[in-house]
Amino acid sequence: MTDGALDGLDEAQREAASVLRGPLCVLAGAGTGKTRVITHRIAHGVDTGAYSPGRVMAVTFTAKAAGEMRGRLRALGVDGVAARTFHATALAQVNYFWPTLAGDSAPSIIDNKVRLLAHAADGVGLRLDTATLRDVASEIEWRKVTLRSIDAYATARPQGIGRLALEKVIDLQRAYEKLKDERRQMDFEDVLLACAGMLETEPRVAASVREQYRHFTVDEYQDVSPLQNHLLELWLGDRHDLCVVGDASQTIYSFTGADARFLLDFPRTHPEARLVRLETNYRSSEPILDVANELMRDRPGALRLAAASGADGPMPTVRVFDDDGAEATGVARSISQAIASGIEPTACAVLYRSHAQSATIIAALAAHGVAATVLGGKRFFDQSEVRQAIMALRAASVAPLETGFVPTVRDVLRSLGLTDEAPEAGGALRDAWEARAALLRLAEDAPADTTLRDFTDQLIARAKDQHEPATRTVTLATLHAAKGLEWDHVHIVGMSEGLLPISYATTFEAVDEERRLAYVGVTRAARTLSLSWARGSARGGERSGSRFLREIGTRSLRGADAAASGGGGSRRAPAPTTASANRSAR
Repeated sequence: MTDGALDGLDEAQREAASVLRGPLCVLAGAGTGKTRVITHRIAHGVDTGAYSPGRVMAVTFTAKAAGEMRGRLRALGVDGVAARTFHATALAQVNYFWPTLAGDSAPSIIDNKVRLLAHAADGVGLRLDTATLRDVASEIEWRKVTLRSIDAYATARPQGIGRLALEKVIDLQRAYEKLKDERRQMDFEDVLLACAGMLETEPRVAASVREQYRHFTVDEYQDVSPLQNHLLELWLGDRHDLCVVGDASQTIYSFTGADARFLLDFPRTHPEARLVRLETNYRSSEPILDVANELMRDRPGALRLAAASGADGPMPTVRVFDDDGAEATGVARSISQAIASGIEPTACAVLYRSHAQSATIIAALAAHGVAATVLGGKRFFDQSEVRQAIMALRAASVAPLETGFVPTVRDVLRSLGLTDEAPEAGGALRDAWEARAALLRLAEDAPADTTLRDFTDQLIARAKDQHEPATRTVTLATLHAAKGLEWDHVHIVGMSEGLLPISYATTFEAVDEERRLAYVGVTRAARTLSLSWARGSARGGERSGSRFLREIGTRSLRGADAAASGGGGSRRAPAPTTASANRSAR
């Protein structure tokens, strides 16, 4: 590496990255550079000789995050680190050790738990709809990741599922496990359980794994389940070389078994641990952080975020509309006006609590000529247009180039339907155009000496790492799907009772999770933040504004007239001020 791995880090980041021996707990608020700290700490360990890359395990929660971490490590001159998800790591170990222990290959992985549950339901005489089967599948996952047997589950969840009585739920779970075993299959949770079982019962497996991996880092530690934490302890054994990084305020998966207590109690369970707080935010303007801090005021484990110097900006706004349609139209008009003023569509996002809210917003954006991509839809490299384009480019790479690399890519994509001008917004034609245009931009941004073969190799590698290029569209996403992402301009819709917090959040703990979900949404915004809600629902009922808006208060939120802000009136809203948030230390 030409520069030291600690160069460019702020004081708190440098402190965290300098601690090469664990246990270390890094409490990292939103936008404070946690991935930067993780990768620079590993690079610093390799650079100083404290770590051998092949003996480092960095555990993440998504394949995309793992791919990003490997990319950042490569940029720091580090190759060979095992940056994977819990499941990918456990599956690799199960597949490696199973033949030796059992004398045959490991069971196959179920590709559709709901389908297998439907077969199990038939076997016990139950006729269930898909929604109920999905709920049962979720309960099975929760039971396993919280390390409960079926009998213990019955005690913990005595209420049944919808109209399905508890005894029927138990019968179905037992039938599911029996059918799965008969077919020699495992579900994803079984992979973690099987790996843990091997480590617990087979000393040679535990010795081999612990010899291979000496240094452990866990990202998003607030989201670990009891099963994942148990597996982590088995990987560690009696060693303490562990770094955990997380933010209790971003715990939004408790319903799946995630338990932030592992993070919050880390200094107690590891008395010798170093504790470092990252509270300087390099993403958002000071007014946006004021909203975030007010929302999480006095909550357990909450960090007090402060903006990097110069990160000023306009005060976030809250708008109220007559109904959902008017809200969608108002937001769409605001985004359309922002794009007309020169703001890139990719810099804008609309966030909401549930997927059901997206259809009205998509229609409103299309009516205003704005193309949108729904996060969590079909992955970029899974689109038929993208697969077709990569195959065509691969075929073209065999022949000698006559017009140069980029012109050849352009010609191939034009033969598949890419035009100079985008089609009207909305629909499959626009989606296909945006995908092909994104591939062309990748080619245009490639180094000058890139060959067509190099380019297609890079596309295949990006597909494997789920490193998707950005399409020039506005992003629509649930608040859950938005976690870990950021945009300059964020609109959060549906800030009303019954939507955020959601209607079935009836306990203190459930409402607190909804508050953290709102916090995640707020902290996705870098320069401007707009919150909105509608008084009336599609069913004709009346709503009230979210309690979270009242908790934030008028000191941090500016009320904006809906008509003046794009809700149908003639007056224009004041133009947003450009913030100068310094993001270089993320």
